Amino acid sequence: MTDHDKDQQNRAEEFLQVFKKGAEFTHDLLKENERLRYQNLEIEQQLQHLHASSAGAPSEELLKKIEKLEMEKKEILGRIKHVEAENIDFANRYVEIENENNMLANLYIASYQLHSTLDFKEVLQVILEIVINLIGAEEFSILLLDEKTNRLQAVASEGLENKEIPTFELGEGIIGRMAKTGENYFIDELEGYERDFHHPVVCIPLKIKEHVIGVIVIYKLLVQKEKFNDVDYELFTLLAGHAATAIFSSKLYTESERKLNTIQGFIDLMTK
Repeated sequence: MTDHDKDQQNRAEEFLQVFKKGAEFTHDLLKENERLRYQNLEIEQQLQHLHASSAGAPSEELLKKIEKLEMEKKEILGRIKHVEAENIDFANRYVEIENENNMLANLYIASYQLHSTLDFKEVLQVILEIVINLIGAEEFSILLLDEKTNRLQAVASEGLENKEIPTFELGEGIIGRMAKTGENYFIDELEGYERDFHHPVVCIPLKIKEHVIGVIVIYKLLVQKEKFNDVDYELFTLLAGHAATAIFSSKLYTESERKLNTIQGFIDLMTK
């Protein structure tokens, strides 16, 4: 495993730990709510017993005890109300966490698929499937950088034809700048967006350490979102890291195989 792969794995594990802590906190809140309800029930029973035992004229000591229990009951009811409000919020968040964890688990599985082949076309196809299934993109493209011309060109697309996507000069426009700087780009406002090849919804550089080899550009999502959240940013970054490594490895392998075949053909020609 390379240092880059280890870095990607460490980031993913840290990402998972954040959500595990959130799930544990939600569980603790539910337990606290249950404890408070049980405590409130005990006070209710004590109050009923005291009221029953003071059917006649209650003593001053008994009245003080009842008043104290009534105050404790009021305080506990207030705490229960507060915890229940937090429970609702964290219960919703817990569902999100489960979905996010499932998504990350799927990303791990997908990353194994990515690194299980050195066939360049297969790698591109796997990336397309990952972006569709995990990101929920409908129209997008993978553009790779030609270091001889310093231009980005589409090599694989979904919902679009490669020939529809223009080429971009390194440093030119949003896509060219992201490829040059290695920074992620997310559109500020998703609502009302109409496809513009020069102004994508998302542009994620495919980079190995600081070396950018291409970008993934997304123009349309299957499910319309109001905005992107932290999970989206992390997911895009993790995906891009795995995709870049797989593309780079498969390209090197393909080029070396082609050179070996050329050399072998030349040797065969010379020995005949």
